[in-house]
Amino acid sequence: MDYLSLIDRSKLHYKRSDVTPIFAEPAAFAALVEDMIAPWKNEKIDRVVGTDALGFVVGTAIALKLGVGFVPVRKGGKLPVKKESASFTDYSGGEKTFELRANPWPAGTRVLLTDEWIETGATARAAVELIERAGGVVVGIAAIAFRKNEKTASLWAKYRCHGVWPEQV
Repeated sequence: MDYLSLIDRSKLHYKRSDVTPIFAEPAAFAALVEDMIAPWKNEKIDRVVGTDALGFVVGTAIALKLGVGFVPVRKGGKLPVKKESASFTDYSGGEKTFELRANPWPAGTRVLLTDEWIETGATARAAVELIERAGGVVVGIAAIAFRKNEKTASLWAKYRCHGVWPEQV
C-alpha cells in the first residue's frame, strides 16, 4: 500500500499536511514502520525515543516492531517525576522545552530517535541533547518527513538520518 497517498495535503502546505490518516490503516501503518526502520534493520537498538506528540505514535510502533522499550520526550511541564530538560526555539519561533525522565537507561544505551516531522531540526537537537546527557548513544534519527536543509544539516552530518516522505512531494 502506498501510505504516502493517505497524507492529507488539503492545507496545500508541506508542513501543515496531516499524516494521521496513515495510522488508521493497519497495512499502511505497518509499511510506514518498516520503511522508517529500514536503515537500522541490522543494528542493535536498545530503546526508541519519540518526541511529543506524534513521535509517540510512530516511536511506540517502531519499538514494538523492534522488540525494545519506548521512552517519551515530553513537552515541558508534563512529567511528574525527576527529569532533565532542554529548551529550544521551534519552527514557528516559539520558545519550548522538552523533558526526559531522569536516568531513563544505563549509560551506553543505543537509541533511535523518532518523530513525525523534522523541519528545522530544533526539536530533534533538543531531544538528542537530552538523550546524550542521559548517557544514550544516538544511532539514528527517523521521521516521516525529515527535511534536508541548512537548518538540519548538522543533524544529517553527525547522525544517520532518514525520512520516508521525499522532499519533492
